[in-house]
Amino acid sequence: MPYYIAFLETIDPEKDAEILEVHKAYLQKYINEGKIYAKGPFTDHTGGLIIYKTNSYEEAKLIAENDPVIKENSRKMTFKEWKSTLPE
Repeated sequence: MPYYIAFLETIDPEKDAEILEVHKAYLQKYINEGKIYAKGPFTDHTGGLIIYKTNSYEEAKLIAENDPVIKENSRKMTFKEWKSTLPE
């Protein structure tokens, strides 16, 4: 199964801080559903990375596009399909 990544770069730090808890709650729903493989912030505080494990590119992209940090324009997103080379 392919993975999909969202590279989220912070572009409005103040707004991003205001909606951080809403963003985390949004992601938790998909973690609970098994649709997020990994997530976390960059240590330099410039954004974060989310790895989705869904049935399709379209499903993962829809989840990513509806993330509050994207909808509220506090981060910009680069979205790509990613192939892990680790054995499953």
